[in-house]
Amino acid sequence: MDILITHGGLARTRSMHLRPTQLWLILSALVVVMLLLSGTVYHFVFLKAVREGWPVVSQIVGPVVGRDAVQRERYTRDNIEAMAQKVGELQAKLLKLEAVGERVSGLAGLKPDELRALDDAGKPAAPSSTLRIPSGAGGGPFVPVPSHSGEQLDQLVALLDAQADRSGDVFVLVESRLLERRLEMLMVPSIAPVDVPVGSGFGFRIDPFNRRAALHTGLDFAAPTGTPIRAAAGGRVLEADRDGAYGLALQIDHGNGLVTRYGHTSQILVKPGDVVRRGQEVALVGSTGRSTGPHLHFEVLLGGLPQDPAKFLARGESLGTAERTAVAVVPLPQRRKAR
Repeated sequence: MDILITHGGLARTRSMHLRPTQLWLILSALVVVMLLLSGTVYHFVFLKAVREGWPVVSQIVGPVVGRDAVQRERYTRDNIEAMAQKVGELQAKLLKLEAVGERVSGLAGLKPDELRALDDAGKPAAPSSTLRIPSGAGGGPFVPVPSHSGEQLDQLVALLDAQADRSGDVFVLVESRLLERRLEMLMVPSIAPVDVPVGSGFGFRIDPFNRRAALHTGLDFAAPTGTPIRAAAGGRVLEADRDGAYGLALQIDHGNGLVTRYGHTSQILVKPGDVVRRGQEVALVGSTGRSTGPHLHFEVLLGGLPQDPAKFLARGESLGTAERTAVAVVPLPQRRKAR
């Protein structure tokens, strides 16, 4: 494409040759400039004319701008309403989750003060904090707010975020407390050392040797010689040797002054200092010591005083609960007769 440029009859004519590629670049640049110019005129002239009410321009451009504004407002309102509905559904789910957390925390033994401490850690303002709550008498029909503003949605999202954090903290605390209770249960006698019915229980009875009333300080589990004896709880072996009337006996320390004793065994499978887990085989049933036949004499000592083992085996209490519900016992010498 050739372009001739002249300035007059006596001026020399100039010629400019444009290739197709250059021509397309120039046309594209002109189109971009026109679009930018039209957008600038629309936003800075037409919109300003409509807002400020210029005499002629506002009447010509007003309907077009008004339609665009209405469409944008409708689109924004529809999106906000959809977001508000989703936020409401999420809030309902979080409320259900919070209710479940409250019930589970009660089962885990969490105190109300601990839950209130989570609430007092920090709360965002409720989305209705800008609304006036009437005091005194009031009433009338309920007319809900038809739409939500962006600010209200921000407040709702902030509230939901705080509720989610709080629910997460509650479940973390519940998990920690349940793990703590599980560890306590592992260290408290909660399983029968021999899987047979109890023969003679804890309390006063007629002694099988002298036929006189005497305190039986444990539980007897009658079983054939060689029957495995399991540790009623995890702990560390204190003694594993002959112990007077108990015969070949084993003592396991479970911490916090709680000790279990296994008497009249035929063989001990662990040695002092060993750490045993709950349910581990630690000895075999026998009839050593002051015994009338093969059986296990099982005792639970708290602070050196005998407790009723049945209360631990039946309920699987934590140590703190066991201390509160421990029965009255008669102090006996450390070396006493087993029955």
